Amino acid sequence: MPILNRAAELQQEVAAWRRHLHTTPELGFDLFETSAFVAAKLREFGVDEVVTGIAKTGIVGIIRGRLGDGPTIGLRADMDALPITEESGVAHVSGNTGKMHACGHDGHTAMLLGAAKYLAETRNFAGQVAVIFQPAEEGGGGGAVMVREGMMERFGISRVFGMHNEPGRPVGQFATRPGPIMAATAEFTITVRGKGGHAAFPHKNVDPIVIASQIVGALQTIVSRSADPLEALVVSVTKFHAGEAYNIIPETAQIAGTVRTLRKEVAALAEQRMKAIVQGIAEAGGATAHVDYDANYPVTFNHPQETDFAVKIASEVAGAQNVEPNMSAVMGGEDFSYMLEARPGSFVFIGNGDTANLHHPRYDFNDEAIPHGISYWVRLTETALAA
Repeated sequence: MPILNRAAELQQEVAAWRRHLHTTPELGFDLFETSAFVAAKLREFGVDEVVTGIAKTGIVGIIRGRLGDGPTIGLRADMDALPITEESGVAHVSGNTGKMHACGHDGHTAMLLGAAKYLAETRNFAGQVAVIFQPAEEGGGGGAVMVREGMMERFGISRVFGMHNEPGRPVGQFATRPGPIMAATAEFTITVRGKGGHAAFPHKNVDPIVIASQIVGALQTIVSRSADPLEALVVSVTKFHAGEAYNIIPETAQIAGTVRTLRKEVAALAEQRMKAIVQGIAEAGGATAHVDYDANYPVTFNHPQETDFAVKIASEVAGAQNVEPNMSAVMGGEDFSYMLEARPGSFVFIGNGDTANLHHPRYDFNDEAIPHGISYWVRLTETALAA
């Protein structure tokens, strides 16, 4: 099945919703204007139930099919933006200084709204579809909160599906894979405490900057010498803060960063080796050190049966030649992982074309992808809930 005619007809209307959302980005769980806009649209479409206030500003809309009883599937979109100052130059630029939709969640929300409008019009399925609009994907774990608050049980969701845009992949193409598709994430902060003093007399001090610098280099051996080279592992130091003056050796230095893995065993190894390396180097230099290690999102794990189904649906929408069924895993994190831990399902990528990368100040969602995304959601729902 190619793009639905109705999805193509909806493109301009849905693009207008998307551009409105782009002008009013909000962060984390504080998506009050975004949530109000989404809820109002769902009610306008005649969605049977519109439940707000899940995970503070999350929404679930229930659409009942006209073909009788059946299971409930969930379709999820994320709604939050990023704390980035926009440099895209588009007419619909962010109106909230220091905030922008740099990851395309405005597009994800708009596409799912478009699918909800179509499904509420036609209802050509048995059972129910739950359209899930989630806050706080960007580090807040909104997906985990929605699951903890009992969303799956409350609405009887049996399977759940997600979608994310992918810059660099042509519009009209899809990609996914069974098993781990996105990484587990962790954040670490290492504080090294030495003995500060005058920079002209380093022998009377314990320089935490030198010790922390040695730690930065040594952390790379976790990947190169501790982990199996066939395993996926990233250890990146992204912050280094120390000192305030040219002639003073500071008392402390702090480094921070992220660890990404595709397996729990590798994540445990990385944490253990990091703590051992930090303590060893600090002790050798006469300093003390503390590691604050925070395991964050789990691995986003696609269930094989549901992923085969997602590939089938994407192939019907885009043609098999435009679907990559076994893409390489991505070392970014995604809190749809919590929903996939709670229910079987699958996560797919949809092409965003030749645009700036995600989390870049010049990024903008490509509105040409809208009818492809709507068609995927509709075809998936009607097939999964066929009478």
